[in-house]
Amino acid sequence: MEIRLAGITEESIVDGPGLRLVVFTQGCSHKCEGCHNPDTHDINGGYATEVEDLFLYIEKIFIRNKLLKGVTFSGGEPFLQAKQLSLLAQKLKGLGLSIVTYSGFTFEQLAAMAVNRKSIGDLLKQTDILIDGLYHATERDLGLAFRGSRNQRLIDVAATIAAGRVVLWEDSLQKRWA
Repeated sequence: MEIRLAGITEESIVDGPGLRLVVFTQGCSHKCEGCHNPDTHDINGGYATEVEDLFLYIEKIFIRNKLLKGVTFSGGEPFLQAKQLSLLAQKLKGLGLSIVTYSGFTFEQLAAMAVNRKSIGDLLKQTDILIDGLYHATERDLGLAFRGSRNQRLIDVAATIAAGRVVLWEDSLQKRWA
């Protein structure tokens, strides 16, 4: 199965807790004003690769760098390729890596979309922290951890699903892998 990527950053400390590898997906319909990654908007841009090849690449990096805590899916809009990323996330979690997923959609929007698109629900369930919401340049705040504007939330997905309400990661007791 193919996935379309804009690129990969092997080490990041700004895209989620701990040292993370970041997969930048290609394609985004949100086109937020002031977006940090405007080159990822074109759905036909970037390059295609097989999900299995991407997994093997990340696995080699993880074997080489045991400080790596997890993988972050950014973009673009990762949920445009939810099926591919949910399969990748499942394999990565098997290595003991955590998953952070950025989305311009809110958790509530994604949950509603998951009713008709199983792959969206699958990716949500594989995600440890969801950083949700559109980037708003008028709410830009460089002091926030892992996000660019005040409207965006860090959501503990497992705790949210269990509680039946949004549980912010900062308030969660589920920070065990951070």
